[in-house]
Amino acid sequence: MRAHRVLPLLIALTAGAAQAQPAMPDATRKPPESAAAMKASFAPVVRRAAPAVVNISAKRLVRQQVDPFWSLFGAGVPRARVAQSLGSGVIVRPDGVIVTNNHVVENGQEITVALNDRREFAARILLADPRTDLAVLKIDVPLGERLPTLALDDSDDTQVGDLVLAIGDPFGVGQTVTNGIVSALNRTTDPSGEAGSAFIQTDAAINPGNSGGALVDMDGDLIGVNSFILSRSGTSSGVGFAVPAAVVRRVVETAAGGGRAVVRPWLGARTQTVSAEIARSLGLAAPQGALIADLWPGGPAARAGLRQGDVVLQADGRPVTDAATLSYVIRNRRPGETIPLTVRRANGQDQQLTLRAEPAPATPARDERKLAGRHPFDGATVVNLSPAVADELGLDAFAGNGVLVRDVGVGVARSLGLRPGDIVRAVNGQRIESVRDLAGVVGEPQAAWQLTIERDGRQVTATFRG
Repeated sequence: MRAHRVLPLLIALTAGAAQAQPAMPDATRKPPESAAAMKASFAPVVRRAAPAVVNISAKRLVRQQVDPFWSLFGAGVPRARVAQSLGSGVIVRPDGVIVTNNHVVENGQEITVALNDRREFAARILLADPRTDLAVLKIDVPLGERLPTLALDDSDDTQVGDLVLAIGDPFGVGQTVTNGIVSALNRTTDPSGEAGSAFIQTDAAINPGNSGGALVDMDGDLIGVNSFILSRSGTSSGVGFAVPAAVVRRVVETAAGGGRAVVRPWLGARTQTVSAEIARSLGLAAPQGALIADLWPGGPAARAGLRQGDVVLQADGRPVTDAATLSYVIRNRRPGETIPLTVRRANGQDQQLTLRAEPAPATPARDERKLAGRHPFDGATVVNLSPAVADELGLDAFAGNGVLVRDVGVGVARSLGLRPGDIVRAVNGQRIESVRDLAGVVGEPQAAWQLTIERDGRQVTATFRG
C-alpha cells in the first residue's frame, strides 16, 4: 500500500455499522475448548489460499522538475524517471483474470504479475474502477493451464469476530500471512452514504504492499480485497479495511463480460442517517434506518412509491442501520433486479415497497470537450452535468444542470486555480447550462472575464483580465 493511501485518523466511521448484518446460525463458530485446540494451525487454510495470491508491480514514467537553482546553469530541464508501485492481487479465474486495487496499477505503463511459483507475466488492465479502488487484470497463461483461484464468498455470512487471514506481499519482502478477526462490517469513509462504500474492518496486520491482497475466511474463500489502513505511522496499527467480495464480484463480472465501466444502480433520492433526534420524532425505538430527504422526479425511488420523510428500515431483507447501508445494498445489485423495502411512513405505519434497480440517467448528454483559446477555461475538460456524471464522479446528483470541470490540464484554467469538480454557473453574467453555452461564450474575445463557479456547495464570483 502506498503511503498516501493511508487515510488520516479523523475519517468518520459509521456508528453502529457492525450490527448491519442479520443474525446467522452459529453452529460452526465456537471458542477453543482446550489447550490442544489453542495449538490449532492455519496452515491448511494457507495451503489452499496462498497459491492464488500474486505480487504485482507497475512502472510509470513521471516528470521530475530539477531544482530551480540548477536552471541557472542550463540544467533545469524536467527529467523523466521511472516510478514503481508494488502491491498484491488475487487470481479469481483460472484463465488468468486477477483483481487488485486500482491505486496499485493506476497510470501503470508496464505491469508485471509474479505468481506464487515465481513465474512472471506481463498483464493488461481489463477494467479500472476508481470508485471502489478495484482493477481487473489479465495475464496470458500457457495454453491449457488452469491457475489456482480463490472462490468469492459474498454470502453475507461474515460476522464480527470471525477469524480471517490477510495474504499479500508487504514491503516487497515476499508473500506473507497475518491473522486477525473481523473487527466491524459496513464501515464507510463517507458518512452521507452517497458513495455506497461499505468496507470490512479487520485487525489482521496490513502494511504497504498488501494492497490488493486477499482477506480470506477459515474456508479459504475470498471475503474481501485489502485496500487501505488508518495509521499515524503508515504501518499497521490494527485498523485495516477490505473491499467486500460482493463488490469485487460485480467489478469482475463486468470486466469478464467486456464492460469498460461498472454500471451501478442508484436510488434516485437524497438520504440521511436517522439520528437519535429524528428517531424520537418518528417514534422509532432506536436511531436506525435511512431517511428520504429528497426525491429525484421520476427516479427509481419515486416510482417505487417512496415519499419525502419516509424511513427505510430494511432493504433486500437486511436491516438498514444508516444511509450507507441502503446505498451499499442498491449499488451492488444488477440493473433490472428488484429490491424489497420495508418503509416507516410519517404516520408511523410500516409498508412494503419494491424498488427496481436502475442506473442514473445520463440526461443531458455528456458533450465532453477540452477547451482551448484565450479565455479562462483554456486547458480545461468540461462535461454536461447529469445524475449519471455526478454519480460516476461521486458528486451530488441533485446539484442540477450545469457544466462540470472534468479535468484541468496545462493552460490558463490551471493557472487561475480551476479544479476538477468545479461547476460553471455563469460567465460575464450569462447563465451557463450546457457545454454548448460555455463554448459559445468563450469563443468571443473579451477584455475581462467574470466567472461564477460553484465549489463544495458554495458559489464564488471573480473577475479576470482577458
